[in-house]
Amino acid sequence: MTPEALAVLHSLCFTYPRPWTAAEFTAVLESPGVFLCESDAGVALGRALAGEAELLTLAVHPTQRRAGCGRALLAQFEAEARMREAEDAFLEVAEDNRPARALYTGAGYRDAGRRPRYYAKREGTRVDALILRKQLAP
Repeated sequence: MTPEALAVLHSLCFTYPRPWTAAEFTAVLESPGVFLCESDAGVALGRALAGEAELLTLAVHPTQRRAGCGRALLAQFEAEARMREAEDAFLEVAEDNRPARALYTGAGYRDAGRRPRYYAKREGTRVDALILRKQLAP
């Protein structure tokens, strides 16, 4: 998927945090350890370095949600992270994003921290980011 296509998908999925631009996707994709997991319904963008993996973003097209696509992309991310020798995976999610939190906790992610008032919403309020962690290696 091209950076332009990634930016379009991201803009369909996110209002906050704000969607990434094609230029931002290009820069991230050129960074060390970054990998992309794709399906017809969405993408998971991750990074694996020094035994840790980070889910940078996961986006499922709005018409494809609630059909297991996010779960499948998350599993692809975890499998790729393991292949890259990551022992732990981390991600950040907005505290008020209940569907995403349900996906991640259902997949075994647990609270590891909090970034108070991390995400800015359009109306000017701020929402905490929850940092979640999952052990990938036995």
